[in-house]
Amino acid sequence: MKNTSLKNIIINHLYFETALSCADLSELLDKSIPSVAKTINELIEEGFVVEHGYARSSGGRRPLVYSLKPDVMFILAVAMDQFSTRIQLLDLFNNPVADMVIFELRLLNNPAALPKLIEQLNDYIEHTGIARDKYAGIGIGMPGFINVNEGINYTHLDVEGQSLTQFITLRTGVPTYIDNDSSLIALAEQKFGIAKAQKDVMVINLGWGIGLGMIVNGEIYRGNNGFAGEFSHIPLSEDGALCTCGKRGCLEAEASMLVVVKQSIEGINAGRVSSLKYLEEDHPKLVGDAIMEEANNGDQFAIELLSDAGYKIGKALAILIHIMNPAAIVLSGRGAVVGKILMAPIQQALNKYCIPRLAASTELLISDLGFDAELIGAAVLVMENLTTE
Repeated sequence: MKNTSLKNIIINHLYFETALSCADLSELLDKSIPSVAKTINELIEEGFVVEHGYARSSGGRRPLVYSLKPDVMFILAVAMDQFSTRIQLLDLFNNPVADMVIFELRLLNNPAALPKLIEQLNDYIEHTGIARDKYAGIGIGMPGFINVNEGINYTHLDVEGQSLTQFITLRTGVPTYIDNDSSLIALAEQKFGIAKAQKDVMVINLGWGIGLGMIVNGEIYRGNNGFAGEFSHIPLSEDGALCTCGKRGCLEAEASMLVVVKQSIEGINAGRVSSLKYLEEDHPKLVGDAIMEEANNGDQFAIELLSDAGYKIGKALAILIHIMNPAAIVLSGRGAVVGKILMAPIQQALNKYCIPRLAASTELLISDLGFDAELIGAAVLVMENLTTE
């Protein structure tokens, strides 16, 4: 595209709002209507934008609205956790346009993880048959301490202090962006989810750990060094279980899904009656998914395990509410599927540990995006960077 700056900004707004008129864009961009109309016409000629019909009447002539042509560009969204990685090709409406690929990829202390990730990305791109210049970019969500501006993950996928984003870009031929998984989940909830347009929201990523994405005054809050939101490491007790961070009694060591999996195996081995079944060689992911499925089917032991974890999460949320005073807390990520089971024990803990006036002004919400939130957040990450190229 020629004159890409204004065009990228318009594409960005149409991506997030689906359809807008010239008047809408003029107001959003603080540009004259003739200037916006001229740029829209150029984008139509270049195949990026199409007419989307007419807006609802508010009196007078209905304005023509415009939207993106969904298949003019594609986004490769990647969602990583400690054990596995998902790759999904999306169009500009966030609709899947190729089958998702899921593969095991252990991140911790695994020097083979980065070469395998790049191999899988290149294989996926080749398999789609779509030219690389049709990709708006690759967005990757992953756990760890991440410097978004420099593209470095200080926890996983080490490239000896170099930029991970540059490294992957060079080896795939597609612009790549990375961010912490919980921050991307919060971004997805803010742009396309239940927290859309809200300014002060705490988004809890219920994955293998318990992450936090912080939306403060309408922006993702990252703190001084970019590492804000380490909710997993709120200390709940002095003599609790040992956490991976080396401290005792962290929320992650007391209530994460990995802890729930461990407790379920111990309980079954001790003779607890349950519909849960597992084999010694079963991956924690399979056991975790089974616990959530059986809890939703009414299994008493599975519900008990999740309720205990939910109460501890609620105790930690009371601390968060006292500090941040958010308008809402969203339960998102993998564990959102058991959000209804978690809500009651979380609320019980808030009743006990939180000042009533603060608790009453904070709404507890369950994500509609759930496990897809990280993939959508990865797509949002790519589109937000269109305005900076």
